[in-house]
Amino acid sequence: LCQKSAVKSPATDLPEMPPCDFKPVEYKVRGKLIMQNCHPMTMKVTYYKKPVFIHQGHMQWLWDVDGKRYLDLFAGVATVSVGHCHPKVTAAAEKQLRRLWHTTNIYVYPTLHEYCEKLASFFPDPLKVVYLTNSGSEANDLAMLMARLHTGNYDIITFRGSYHGGSPQTMGLTSNAAYKYPVANGLGCTNTMCPDVFRGPWGGSHCRDSPVQTIRECGCAQGHCMANEHYIGQLKETLVTSVPSRIAAFFGEPIQGVGGAVQYPKNYLKEAYRLVRERGGICIADEVQTGFGRTGSHYWGFQGHDVIPDMVTMAKGIANGFPMGAVVTTPEIAASFGKGVHFNTFGGNPVACAIASSVLDTIKEDGAQQISHDVGTYLLTELAKFRDKYEIIGDVRGKGLQIGVEMVKDKFVQPTPLLPLELQGPN
Repeated sequence: LCQKSAVKSPATDLPEMPPCDFKPVEYKVRGKLIMQNCHPMTMKVTYYKKPVFIHQGHMQWLWDVDGKRYLDLFAGVATVSVGHCHPKVTAAAEKQLRRLWHTTNIYVYPTLHEYCEKLASFFPDPLKVVYLTNSGSEANDLAMLMARLHTGNYDIITFRGSYHGGSPQTMGLTSNAAYKYPVANGLGCTNTMCPDVFRGPWGGSHCRDSPVQTIRECGCAQGHCMANEHYIGQLKETLVTSVPSRIAAFFGEPIQGVGGAVQYPKNYLKEAYRLVRERGGICIADEVQTGFGRTGSHYWGFQGHDVIPDMVTMAKGIANGFPMGAVVTTPEIAASFGKGVHFNTFGGNPVACAIASSVLDTIKEDGAQQISHDVGTYLLTELAKFRDKYEIIGDVRGKGLQIGVEMVKDKFVQPTPLLPLELQGPN
């Protein structure tokens, strides 16, 4: 329907874009660009009145079909972890394409096993067994199956507001109405209260592991977090009322991504992991958005909570946009998975492994984790100044380059706290 980008020229009072020496290839129209045959959800998801037609990318920059340049603050949906068409990663892909495009992971080939060994080296013991998939949804789907096989239990707990995938299985993990369809899916999944110290009923100005705290007052004693106790109380209530006495797993992102870059009280996950393990469950960290140094302080988000999960899932930035995901777990859990045959046609594809291996090298060589820390901390502290200045900005939060800015109608209206469980009546 459009042969030209629908975005008009920016206002003249906006600052100029920084210089860029890269010259994109000119886009030459080959007939009309018709969207009617494309994914029908495209316009619903992006909220654009008219689409932006992206033609080429280079590092942090994107160009549309008119040659207009954009700064990609979204990193291709938090996926392009080292920049669009990074020269080192592109070279690795080209080299592998000339050698071997495809074989399955039931065969032995160096690219697969060298990459798995390299990825496992980034994890603490006993997280040393790697399963490769094609996406984060598939990785979480596989993690659900492995957890149930290993524990012999069925029920899985996730946070309200979470997003763990859109497949029929993972849709049960996902607690967000926008991603739900009115059909049976993801049976055995129960959602518990997300310990959101800004929007939730409890929280104060010392809860988060972030350069920026909420504007809510905090009367907790030094080293003591009442909000954490209340949110753990809600998890305990879920455990005694909504699931059997033995459960399969608890899924949690170290920082909730799609749910709004939500950060929990500092010791919440440590206590939650203990409660889950007491009931026979395993603890699964979804690192699709927090992994690979994005939070700056640590390579994996769970490290910022001083916990070691039983299983870690990842995707997005793992291969800089090439379709790939992974599950990393312990030898004990992996042994339980041997009860049947697991086969994946494209998981561990030679090209994907070559790209993902180059991404690990590039993150280290380019100092991407430190950049995430430095630039992210600067952005957070500067954005906090806007929060203090404008009423529409209720909260600024995050770590590294996982940042959330929440718009509100009235930032000074706080939720009414629920009564602690021990004070609630029998009804």
